[in-house]
Amino acid sequence: MTDKISGQQYFTADPSAAHDYQEFDFELLGNNLHFKTDAGVFSKKTIDFGTRVMLDAADQQEFVAGKVLDLGTGYGPVGNAVAKAWGREVDMVDVNDRALDLAKHNADRNGVASLTNVFQSSIYDRIVDKYAVILVNPPIRAGKPVVTAMLQGATDHLVEGGAIIAVLQKKQGAPSAQKNLEAVFNDVSVIEKKKGYFILMAKNPKKEQN
Repeated sequence: MTDKISGQQYFTADPSAAHDYQEFDFELLGNNLHFKTDAGVFSKKTIDFGTRVMLDAADQQEFVAGKVLDLGTGYGPVGNAVAKAWGREVDMVDVNDRALDLAKHNADRNGVASLTNVFQSSIYDRIVDKYAVILVNPPIRAGKPVVTAMLQGATDHLVEGGAIIAVLQKKQGAPSAQKNLEAVFNDVSVIEKKKGYFILMAKNPKKEQN
């Protein structure tokens, strides 16, 4: 997706768009959170609908113990909301340096800095841990190979019984994304559909006990 004001794609490492700081409050998972945003980041004026649907659907699930990965964090709405509401440790990663600076600022402002670890990673290239939950709103316009890598690469970064939850619009390839998940996961389901948005969940199987 391209930022409508600057024309700068948000999935680049170093956006060159002139700064255009904005601030707003938004309730996510029952908590009022404050966000500072800027040009060159995704959905800078408000929390996008897909992210909100994904968070609400994820909040209805039960997960195994462990950390959460906010993959493609942007300025941090998902990581901030999850850390605040779930009290879990969250790694928040993105390729966009400008977004990461904002994510750190917002985590501090929302009182979750102690639960969050913000760092740069192009998809999973700097990810070494395994997670109970991976949450991702893929940058569709970055191309299908990027989206597929985000979805299928989760298999190497989930604990036993861990899950990846992703949001995609039907018109932007949700059925195809579901098939990509089914190619590497045995347990894939659509946990929510709302206004053309599909929330997909794929679970890493637990090992059978002897």
